[in-house]
Amino acid sequence: MAGVIYLDHAAATPVDPRVLKAMQPFFSERFFNASATYLPAFKVRDALNEARAGVAHWLGAKPNEIIFTAGGTEANNLAIQGVMRQFPDGNMLVSAFEHESVLEPAGQYDRRVIKVLADGRLDLEDLRSKIDDKTVLVSVMYANNEIGTIQPLREVARIIADKRRNRKLPLYFHTDAAQAGNYLDLHVSRLGVDMMTINGGKIYGPKQSGALFVKTGVKLEPLVYGGGQERGLRSGTENIAGAVGLAAALNLVQTDRQVEATRLKQLQNQFFKELESRLPAVVINGSRRFRLPNNLHLTLPGHDNERLLLELEQAGILAAAGSACSASNELPSHVLKSLGLDDATARASLRLTMGRQTTPVMVRQTVKALQELA
Repeated sequence: MAGVIYLDHAAATPVDPRVLKAMQPFFSERFFNASATYLPAFKVRDALNEARAGVAHWLGAKPNEIIFTAGGTEANNLAIQGVMRQFPDGNMLVSAFEHESVLEPAGQYDRRVIKVLADGRLDLEDLRSKIDDKTVLVSVMYANNEIGTIQPLREVARIIADKRRNRKLPLYFHTDAAQAGNYLDLHVSRLGVDMMTINGGKIYGPKQSGALFVKTGVKLEPLVYGGGQERGLRSGTENIAGAVGLAAALNLVQTDRQVEATRLKQLQNQFFKELESRLPAVVINGSRRFRLPNNLHLTLPGHDNERLLLELEQAGILAAAGSACSASNELPSHVLKSLGLDDATARASLRLTMGRQTTPVMVRQTVKALQELA
């Protein structure tokens, strides 16, 4: 991508060369089925177990609490449908800004929506008021994929713990942490979650790799039946290369997360400063304080984001209007509408998400391009 400024890391990250190197043997020399009964297969199974332990380490979990999946969407579906299928008369709560892979499966059940404050943070009092005796699941994403707002998971967990007293039904807490892996602490006990979704394609790992942390004692119904792999929750021959790649990627980003977060926060502040200097009409959406360090979400009043994205691409800058998973949907972003933005404002908004390759020069070039286009 020589000469291209890539600012859509929330949609996809390039696979780290070190991750690719770790995966390569499992496409050729070590191709064996981990369930087979001969020695080479046992060694492949050992690699799978090592990958599971590697993911568990960064989540502060037990290896048997990690279920490998084909990405974040499957993990979210397993968490939601795995609980809700057991409780046909129960209900669940989701935030208004969840990813489609949470909203869509949740929509098949009695789903209640938690309000969002104007800065993109969850309305905790609304959450508290909406949990009733039939609520069995609360799903709140850790950091939003569009506006980058980091949610107060510990406070959510405390509310849920308080509501668990004197109940007949279980009350589980799930978080979609797909966007959080690069920059935030994933320790499940510190966060107070029962289930957590991880997505390899967002952390410089392979696409279609993911995992669901399932706390011991949480009971799920499987989505896929068959040979009983992954504790019976995800049958099918294991994707060893994907699991190894996910574990390698998670180890790299979590090891470096504080240094990289500091670097990107400096670039983010540079972005904010230069945008406000060169484009005083620009509006920054979402909380500035509680925000992923790589995320900028802008509204350029009076402009059409589809036109801006095309013109930015012509200038060698790749960005987005919102979630890549709903890019073909012509409706305004449900995330922005949850903040109270009207349709015209939502259609004048852009998402810029930085990554390892982003430099101060790229920030200046992007702001200059936006100034010229606006």
